[in-house]
Amino acid sequence: MCYSAQIWQDYRKYVRQFDGQLDLEAFVQLFWSRLDNDKIKIPKAMEMAFTDPLNPSEEGFKQIRAAVGIWQTQQALKLEQELFKQRARLADAQRALQSKTTKAALEAQRISGSKVEWILAKLADLRRRELQDDDSRIYPGTYAPVMVIEDGRRVLKPMRYQCRPAGKPVSYDRQYPGTYNARRDNLEGFWKRQFGHSHGLMVVNAFYEHVTRPRPTAASTGNGHEGDGLENVILEFRPRPQQDMLVACLWSHWRGEGESDLDSFAAITDTPPEEVAAVGHDRCIIPIKYKNMEAWLSQNPRNLSDLYAILDDRQRPYFEHRLAA
Repeated sequence: MCYSAQIWQDYRKYVRQFDGQLDLEAFVQLFWSRLDNDKIKIPKAMEMAFTDPLNPSEEGFKQIRAAVGIWQTQQALKLEQELFKQRARLADAQRALQSKTTKAALEAQRISGSKVEWILAKLADLRRRELQDDDSRIYPGTYAPVMVIEDGRRVLKPMRYQCRPAGKPVSYDRQYPGTYNARRDNLEGFWKRQFGHSHGLMVVNAFYEHVTRPRPTAASTGNGHEGDGLENVILEFRPRPQQDMLVACLWSHWRGEGESDLDSFAAITDTPPEEVAAVGHDRCIIPIKYKNMEAWLSQNPRNLSDLYAILDDRQRPYFEHRLAA
């Protein structure tokens, strides 16, 4: 399963590359909704694209900048309040240790010291303006720009990376946490209301997987200790040659009484190429060819065989892997 991916977050790339139209109203709604909903996670790269002062002067962009400014102020205030609390706790522990060394005081010093460092790092990250690779990564529950077709035009919409199919209860998110991926062999089963009906694409240049593998041996660690058992690691996979991949997705528009509407999506996965399977993972996202983009987005529930053909006629780069930083 593709638990994380590094994707295009800048709406301007989609508009330029695919002659797409921005659903600005949906992005405005997302940024303002985040002020009252801590569960809404927006990658920094998406946020910075919309707050660029060189953006158009449309009212929607002004509203997003205002929402981001309020959110950053709220987050900074929360962090600074917690920083004050932890620094006071650290000072108390250090005073106690000056008179007597106790296990409780040492533990309080360790915990509060670690929390102070974490909070300072979060504050620095909140204020940082230089983008890093991780700023474009998505995880289950994170929002991402997804390209769809509406009224015959390519439209870019913000969607949550974990699909809640229309008609399902809110509790579905907890009961089925793996719905950020849609298995190709279950498209006409679990995903039958989306496959052929609501297709999307996101642009991915790397993806990440949890892999279980044997621990290194003494020869490979070089420390004289025998490795034993298994270890869980996160591997980063990048296509070689380096390229941006159009990854096939399914999405759904969810409505519920007393709840905010939700657009959410899942990436379609299939059996992996040999190089991915060789390092211990059994699924892989499907990058479709650019020539099939329009047919995939337009979808056709009356001819699913053509859609399967698009998934089979995929890009097949070699996926080079390394331990994720």
